[in-house]
Amino acid sequence: MGHIKELKKLPPEREKVETVKILRQLSKTSQSLGELKGIAKTIPNQAMLVNAVVLQEAKDSSEIENIITTQDELYKALASQNKPLSQVKEVINYRKAIFTGFELIKQQGFLRVKDLETIQKTIIENNAGIRAISGTVLKNDKTGEIVYTPPQEKNKILDLLSNFLEHFNINQTDLHPLINLAILHYQFESIHPFYDGNGRTGRILNILYLIINDLLDIPILYLSSYINENKSDYYKFLNQVNKTDKWEDYILYMLKAVEETANYTIRKINKITNQLETTIEKVKEEAPKIYRKELIELLFEQPYSKIEFVVEKLKVERKAASRYLKRLENIGVLKSEKIGRENLYLNSELIEILKH
Repeated sequence: MGHIKELKKLPPEREKVETVKILRQLSKTSQSLGELKGIAKTIPNQAMLVNAVVLQEAKDSSEIENIITTQDELYKALASQNKPLSQVKEVINYRKAIFTGFELIKQQGFLRVKDLETIQKTIIENNAGIRAISGTVLKNDKTGEIVYTPPQEKNKILDLLSNFLEHFNINQTDLHPLINLAILHYQFESIHPFYDGNGRTGRILNILYLIINDLLDIPILYLSSYINENKSDYYKFLNQVNKTDKWEDYILYMLKAVEETANYTIRKINKITNQLETTIEKVKEEAPKIYRKELIELLFEQPYSKIEFVVEKLKVERKAASRYLKRLENIGVLKSEKIGRENLYLNSELIEILKH
């Protein structure tokens, strides 16, 4: 990203973002995404799906920012009362920010600047808001060289943001929303409106944009693991757009990311669904007295369960909840683990599916 060049407002020139190669890839990407949307609709308990996928995303997206955490630490922190490690807390905040954004979209169907601030504040836990002090530059971690200088003046940033939101909330062009998704992602990252958390906020905006455009109903497609695996290309193509105004490689990269991630998510959903059915059969057969559909779904909403969760979900006494979990452990559906003072029960089959 050349650091003198001024960031242009949206939209870019059409012939640069709608090439033959892009349109070819677009049809493959649309097909995979359509299939994911369809499969997600067939799952009776949507919370199960969203929780599983959102946790994975929160971890992967934070890893792009080098906040490394293991899934086990993350699941335990979500289930137990102990204070989480700071890097786990960042991941939990990110997950919270996704749900915050999803609620905003459901309630109002669009986003305002203050909504972007709310999402970013949930991730970072500070009130700094939109950048007001100049001097922000993006450097190469290894060489320290300045690779990009985003807009510096606050009024310029706000002007670009309102142009961004006009295109985010209503498709102003008749470009396909998936091509627009790539353009909008580039634009947000280039405006770089916050001192911190721009990457994570931008990745949440991707999923919200898919929902606004009815390409998905629930937040279950995340590009972070793809970006993690192909990080150098991601930054290379972003830079290329900025320096030379060549969009094709970058848009192809983003479309490919959506296609591969949709296919990967479909496989994961199928595995979770199969595992859920297997577990239902096992409990019906080996512990019919405690079998309840909500109980088994609860074990899939979160990889770790505990007595409180069962009490809340099934509206039963603590004694009964404890008996259910122990019985499920006896037949090998759960494994218990003591953390601090409490017993957590883990669904290790589900954890295996989520890890890979």
